[in-house]
Formats: sequence, structure tokens, C-alpha cells
Amino acid sequence: MTEANQTVPQRTTAAYSRLAFTRADLLDQGLSRREIALAVQHGHLQHVRRDRYLLTAVDPDVVEAVRIGGRLTCLSLFAVMGVFVHRRRGLHVFVTRGSSRLRPPKVPQVTYHWNRSSSLPELLHVAPLIDAARHAVRCQEPRAAVATLDSLVHHGLLTSSQLDEVFAGLPARLRPTRTLVDGSAESGPETFVRLMLRTIGVRFETQVFIPGVGRVDFVVEGWLIIECDSKEFHEGWQKQQEDRRRDLAAARRGYVTIRPLATDVLGAWQAVQAALREVIETLGPSFIGSRRAQFSKNSGR
Repeated sequence: MTEANQTVPQRTTAAYSRLAFTRADLLDQGLSRREIALAVQHGHLQHVRRDRYLLTAVDPDVVEAVRIGGRLTCLSLFAVMGVFVHRRRGLHVFVTRGSSRLRPPKVPQVTYHWNRSSSLPELLHVAPLIDAARHAVRCQEPRAAVATLDSLVHHGLLTSSQLDEVFAGLPARLRPTRTLVDGSAESGPETFVRLMLRTIGVRFETQVFIPGVGRVDFVVEGWLIIECDSKEFHEGWQKQQEDRRRDLAAARRGYVTIRPLATDVLGAWQAVQAALREVIETLGPSFIGSRRAQFSKNSGR
């Protein structure tokens, strides 16, 4: 199974498997010094820095983080895991205090996270998940940080109590972000749209099942369906056909459906938010009036 076909939990399990070793670790596993040297020579192990060995089938970002002298963390780690990251900038490396001398990076941009770890790191190549989540909150604007945390919670990688632990180790100014995290979002664009609707100040439900239509991402004010693309690019004609049939079924039941593009939601969210507000303000009164009339008609029977 290729990495692209793996689920986020599978990719996370792979990332948090034991992939990095010290010489002492390898000797404890029964390898002799000569066998270690031969494993490196034949490409079964990578000797990336003094007393650090990696398996060969390891993500290049992990290799570079260990070669520098740290562990992969933050947006770089979550990208490897398949967790939602809005904009990834360079390599993020976790360095614990007292680490040995760092090597110059081979990549153009590196963000170093010089933090005392929340727990004794058990692995030599990745930061503890709690620390990585804290780094991601610090490194992103609030809505992007919420989307990353939503993804972690949705995929079962962080519990509510662990999320509390993440924010307990962050500055007080960042803690209000905790109240915005909602694990129901299945994608980053869904999180962005949910935050837009909160800002607009309308009533909405998430992941709603509508008979004859199926499950939809949002129902706003009882009449507007918003479906979010999970990808920034089209998913093929078959998927578009299915979506159009669902939209027609929803229209027959009195709903309006809109499908903002993921690339717009993530790249021009202010414009999308303004458009949603305009749609709701323009069409909302007619839908509310129609439903009131229908109610009066039915109650007079």
C-alpha cells in the first residue's frame, strides 16, 4: 500500500514506529559492530549523523531533521502523517535543550522549536504528539491552527483531555482557540467554512443526514446546504455527476445547495465569507417567509 492510499491513522502509526537508533540500540538488538557497518554499506541502514542510524524507507524530512540534530515536528510532521496543514513553510525541527551541536541544514528554510519536551521523547526522529500540536498552534494563524487540531481530533489522534493538555502548555493569549476546535470536520475546508458561519452569526448544523440526499456538510438556517470540497482540485467527472444528482434531490426538498471550491475557501476565505453572507441575506428572507406561509396554511386545515 502506497503512502497516498494509507489512512491518517496508518500513516501516523508508521511515523511513530521506531525508525531511528543509536549504536547502543543496535548492539542491544544483537548486531555486531561489523554487521552495523555492513548494513550501512549495503543500504539497509542510514548513518545520518554521529550515533544516529535510520532505516532506509524513511521520509526525507525525517532524515534531514535527524541529520540536523533534532526531531521532526509541527507542520512538517503533520504533513507526513496526512493531518491537515494549510500552508507548510520549510522544515520544522524540534530540538530539546542540551542537544549536541546542530549541523547546518541542507534545505532553505528551517524553523527550530527550542522547547523542553512535555515528556521524555521515546523516539529519536519525531517529537511527542502533544509538543507537535503546540508547535502547530504557535506556527499558524488561528483558523489554520483550528483546522489542524480539528483534523487531529477527527482522526482520533488527540482526545479532549489531550487537547486540554496542549493548551495548558501554551500562552494564555492562545487558549481561546481551544473553544473553536470541533472534531466533526472531515477536512480543512470544512473547518474554514464553519468558522466563517460562526463569524457571520447564523444558525447551522454540521454533518446532517437528509433523507433522499444523504449526509451533507452544513445546513444553514434550515434551508441552505453547503458542501465543501475536500481537495483543491477536481475529483473527476463521476464525483461531479454524483454531486449534481444530490443537489437536484436536495432542491426537490426545498434546499439551496452551494459548493465553494476548496482552493477559494483556503486561499481567499474573506471573499468566500462575504459571498456566503450575501447569499444568506439575499435569499434568507424569502425562504423564511415561504416557510411561515406554509406553516399558516397547514395549521388552518
